[in-house]
Amino acid sequence: MEYKRFDQTIIARIDKGEEIVEKVKELAEAEHIKLADVSALGAVGQFTVGVFKTKEKKYLSNEFSGDYEIVSLTGTINTMDDKFYCHLHMSAGNEKGEVFGGHLNRAVVSATCEMVIHIFEGTVDRCFNQEVGLNLFQF
Repeated sequence: MEYKRFDQTIIARIDKGEEIVEKVKELAEAEHIKLADVSALGAVGQFTVGVFKTKEKKYLSNEFSGDYEIVSLTGTINTMDDKFYCHLHMSAGNEKGEVFGGHLNRAVVSATCEMVIHIFEGTVDRCFNQEVGLNLFQF
């Protein structure tokens, strides 16, 4: 991964073989990012995305392997208990134009991933919400 910071915006390139969520964490910790939004595109060869089953209050995950273009990768970087936390969603399409997506657990870059991170001043921590079953923004 390489990146360049322009005031409150970071432009990053995550390289072939690198795992996206790990690199977002690495970058956020290196740059002391407490609150930001993330968007990206690129190509992945393996990825795992999930969907939250609201009645059961648990995630179901789906794993994919092959040639996929990132159609959309978006989300937030913030904190939980004052430590790094990110919430990312990704959609990726195959050679037939079929798109699969959900909550991003893991994605390995197959060619490149071009990412833009917009940093905000301040912090928004997360707290587990028992009723919903998720870590929600705490204001």
